[in-house]
Amino acid sequence: MKNLSYKFNLKKIMRRILKGFWIALLLLAVNIPVMSQGFQPPSQEKAVVYFVRVTKYGKAVSFEFFHNDKYIGAFKGKNYMRYECDAGEQLFWASSENREFLTADLKEGGTYIVIVDVIMGFWKGHVGLTPIDENSTELFEQAKKLVLSKAPVEISQQELDKKNRKLADFIPKELKHYEEVTKDKYDFKHISPDMDIPEDMLK
Repeated sequence: MKNLSYKFNLKKIMRRILKGFWIALLLLAVNIPVMSQGFQPPSQEKAVVYFVRVTKYGKAVSFEFFHNDKYIGAFKGKNYMRYECDAGEQLFWASSENREFLTADLKEGGTYIVIVDVIMGFWKGHVGLTPIDENSTELFEQAKKLVLSKAPVEISQQELDKKNRKLADFIPKELKHYEEVTKDKYDFKHISPDMDIPEDMLK
């Protein structure tokens, strides 16, 4: 009788462990979204920007990307990053041996492409940001081919938070320099609302 009770309790414990395992697995699947290849439209009231690097030149050099006062990711090589944000006026910038800024006025529901240029620098490659539309034929086709062929580079929210804490002094310092010095000194490129890519051109 004692053995029967022991076996029954053991089976009960095993069932609970198995149930807990499946619940944990389900929660993990829900909490970690997997981005698929191809252009994905933005959420309601948002716009989406694709930062695309189509050249293999300087493939070992990683560039860091920012939106206003927030670090949003980094990648190297022939890759791309998808970034969704509010519509309206925005400031994007990238950091390498230099700092490159890009102003934007994004329309709700718009999809935009920014080519990440690799420019020869002194110690490492300089970064450039060039917004394009469907009329920039060669670059557009190269960017489209890359986005349709693979999933974007992703960084977990945990890593983004960690990096933003690490750059807590760097970001405001660079933004202050932009506002006080480089904003009026250099002719930075701009994303206008009409540069969004028509949906039928993204397939």
